[in-house]
Amino acid sequence: MFPLGTVLVPSLALPLHVFEERYRALVRDCLAGDREFGVVLIERGSEVGGDDTRTSAGTVARIQEVIELPDGRVAVASVGTRRIQVTAWLPDDPYPRAEVEDWPDPEPGPGARLLLEVAIMRLRRVLAMAAEAGDPAPPSTIELSDDPVLASYQAAALAPVGSFDQQRLLTATTVEQRLTLLVELLDDAAALLELRLTGG
Repeated sequence: MFPLGTVLVPSLALPLHVFEERYRALVRDCLAGDREFGVVLIERGSEVGGDDTRTSAGTVARIQEVIELPDGRVAVASVGTRRIQVTAWLPDDPYPRAEVEDWPDPEPGPGARLLLEVAIMRLRRVLAMAAEAGDPAPPSTIELSDDPVLASYQAAALAPVGSFDQQRLLTATTVEQRLTLLVELLDDAAALLELRLTGG
């Protein structure tokens, strides 16, 4: 397990610069096995040194490429693949470990596509406003998957919201709940950006 200060959602790329020996050992073990590790959000504490409080839901990351750097660090390119729940934390020796189970999304209902269309329209508006305000933002023309489950995660990853809101999106019980929450968060973000843009 790799506790981080950011949320990883399925489909999102996760670049890592690994310098702690325990996480270098984790990478070595992953490469010798299925190339997968779990990522969870640190609720309290730091990424370095341990002694943190972690969420019980996260995402499996699959390693795509590893480069060993001259200074001893390891550059890891990975991508989120599927959602998991932690059923038990194990001792952190030699690195954080846990027993986990897959947490698949249920099949989307008939209203999911309409909700997705609304969420994408809101997302594009907020990304355009963020760019206008001078914030780093993906292009508002970005295309998402046709699959409502995957698209809901892609939209969650692109939304300019904080880590705890990202975690709420990750742990939404259904696609419909995720998209409804996403629309609410995007409306809040749009209202704040509107104030900034109008000097309010």
